[in-house]
Amino acid sequence: MARTRSRHLPADERRAATVAAVITLAAEQNPGAITTAAIAERMGLTQGALFRHFQTKETILQAAMAWVTERLLARVDEATRGVASPLEAIEAAFMTHVEFVSEHPGVPRMIFGELQHSRESLPRRAVQALLKSYGERLRPLFEAGKAQGELDAELDVDSAAISFIGAIQGLVMQSLLAGNVAHIRRDAPGVFAIYRRGISAVT
Repeated sequence: MARTRSRHLPADERRAATVAAVITLAAEQNPGAITTAAIAERMGLTQGALFRHFQTKETILQAAMAWVTERLLARVDEATRGVASPLEAIEAAFMTHVEFVSEHPGVPRMIFGELQHSRESLPRRAVQALLKSYGERLRPLFEAGKAQGELDAELDVDSAAISFIGAIQGLVMQSLLAGNVAHIRRDAPGVFAIYRRGISAVT
């Protein structure tokens, strides 16, 4: 892949280009093995130039996770906005997340990598904040579905949110094992159909 041409970019664009380089590299290799030297090389910069915008590798990864949080949640919000049926909104959120991951395969690798570490770090806290914010978007949909009779009246919304995210993580893991991110698009409808049956009201 061609290096990012960012030698003469303004500061904000340089930081955005750094994040893009990290996410691209994470799709190609173990995110934990990505070095600042590799990031700088991908961007066509020296490490010194890179560190004028980020103090450490940890702050670069934190910025990357902030980018993921902003973009992913914005797309989920857009996909669910104005959808009258809570169950259809839940499905829209699921498929939107799947599409985002298929477009940015480095993202789940970064998330898995951070969650594997037991030590606290800026990137790990950013991942935890993402999952918390995601859950806060899902729970009202589950509650609305229960209120409208679409979902099981006894549904535990916290468990439903955990299972929702877990189903996507399972799809991601299978696609990584297969070495083909396109599998997540192929398999997502079937997985959601099973999930949907598990949360829907019995008719």
